[in-house]
Amino acid sequence: MASIGNNTLYKGIPIIKDAFVVIVKTEWNSHIVDKLEEGALNVLKANEISFKVFTVPGAVEIPFSINCYQKEATRKADAFIAFGTVVRGDTPHFDYVCKSVTDGISTLNLQLDIPVIFGILTVENEQQAIERVGGTHGHKGEEAAIAAIKMIALKESFKM
Repeated sequence: MASIGNNTLYKGIPIIKDAFVVIVKTEWNSHIVDKLEEGALNVLKANEISFKVFTVPGAVEIPFSINCYQKEATRKADAFIAFGTVVRGDTPHFDYVCKSVTDGISTLNLQLDIPVIFGILTVENEQQAIERVGGTHGHKGEEAAIAAIKMIALKESFKM
């Protein structure tokens, strides 16, 4: 997702019928992740998109959970949104977590036949995260939901 508040993303949100989006969010940094979720749910509800939310322990567990859900669930998702916040610390753990979740979501986007939206904040400090949940850098939760809607519509357009 984009830099300072991607206002163009909010234009031209397509109307789609009977879509179902699954949000997978982490327990870590829940005070930020819950705001990402809140923004996404506001957009999904306003666009009458059905949704389900489930929580996993951390960002590394997101790709596994998405893959399992799509294989096992009775109601298949039309898109997934992955939410987490990874804040740099004093060890290389940040780098390993960011690479793992990025690689996992990228792989899912190539293996699954539906979009997986990357809503993971990878930030240097908590202030940067706050700026991305309604602050100076827009609301990445809203942007992720809009991206999901647009990608569902794009996929549907390929069936013509």
